[in-house]
Amino acid sequence: MTGFAVIEIAVTDVIWREDLYPRFEPIPSRIQQYAESVELLPPIEINQRNELIDGYHRWMAHKKVELKTIRATVTQTKSDAELDRLMAKRNSDFGIQLTQDEKQRKARRWFQTLTDNVSQIADDLKVSERTVRRWLARRIKDMKDERDRQIAEMWLACYTEDQIAEALGLARNTVNVLMSESSKMDIWQKLAIFSEYHDPDWQPPLYNVWKQQNKTNLTDHFGNSEASFADRLLYMYTNPFDIVVDPFAGGGSTIDICKKRLRRYWVSDRNPVVERRDIRQHDILEGPPPLHKRWGDVAMLFLDPPYWRQAEGEYGDEPQNLANMELEQFHSTLVSFIRACVQKMHGGAHIAILMQPTQWRAPDKRYVVDHAFFIRFGLLDAPLKFVKTISIPYESQQANAQQVEWAKENRDILEIGRTITVWEVM
Repeated sequence: MTGFAVIEIAVTDVIWREDLYPRFEPIPSRIQQYAESVELLPPIEINQRNELIDGYHRWMAHKKVELKTIRATVTQTKSDAELDRLMAKRNSDFGIQLTQDEKQRKARRWFQTLTDNVSQIADDLKVSERTVRRWLARRIKDMKDERDRQIAEMWLACYTEDQIAEALGLARNTVNVLMSESSKMDIWQKLAIFSEYHDPDWQPPLYNVWKQQNKTNLTDHFGNSEASFADRLLYMYTNPFDIVVDPFAGGGSTIDICKKRLRRYWVSDRNPVVERRDIRQHDILEGPPPLHKRWGDVAMLFLDPPYWRQAEGEYGDEPQNLANMELEQFHSTLVSFIRACVQKMHGGAHIAILMQPTQWRAPDKRYVVDHAFFIRFGLLDAPLKFVKTISIPYESQQANAQQVEWAKENRDILEIGRTITVWEVM
């Protein structure tokens, strides 16, 4: 709204934004006409930065007769796009009409940077809504596609419809309609080609020994799970749109695989890395993740916790950190967390935990601490059915020279492998 208070400013302080109207051609005869009765002219309109909104010819008339000051009203503008819109609207209402090409260019720019209200754009430019929609047909489609993509990605990340609506400035009912089964499939087909494991490099797992020499993760993080292990577990135990829960997110490799395979994911960490905004902050000491009703859609709980003393001090010095706990507390904390999650999961869902025995950092290197055994023992009376153990050997180069010499001197062997233990919820 144009301000009502009239101020007086120096003529030389008025700023004309030629970059917003690069092809503007003033009318000399009008400037001369205004100069002859300059004292009768209404005030010009400027914004808080003295940028001219309306009254170019009146301003030029003041310059022509060499007046030092000019009367003006002030309208606040928040951006160049809003300034541009007001200048065009004032021209349409009172001044020289823009050409159709100029109006089309402005409609496209405003729609992108200022407003998606087609009626407002049409009113400001004094053209029909039908004309504006024709000018913006491609922009509107691109905007809809981007909105659908954002909704789909947030839904995959297990945000609720209310959270999606608030984040994108949409009505909850709009999100609900867009997430209905009929429209949902169109979105997913645009997001991933290989969600059903049709990519030519994919090799299904056939044996219970999984070797992986080269890392496939997109990000590096201490203790990061190899992404291909999660990928194989998704293949074996989940379907598209199932939810995968990973409370030890690390660098976020589970997110990358779930997006590729169109699995929904609720991924968290005690200390999320800053570069992955889709990792929530959650400590398993607080209990199961707050998925509420969505636990019914959880098909797999994937756990790759710190391997006790191997990770001591890597995630901070707090005693409540898993890697810094005493051994008995370490095992009981993991067992209690799994039990609590099992109570929320439906029958047929799976739990997979990736663990490495502790040898080199154990109190006595001759006695290996088999964490998988202790956790399995702690879950014996839980409503779980043991499914299988998968061996994941490291390369022998994993052991350093000091460890090799120790093994020779003590006629012992080194642990260079991990296991994935899988259960089914009964």
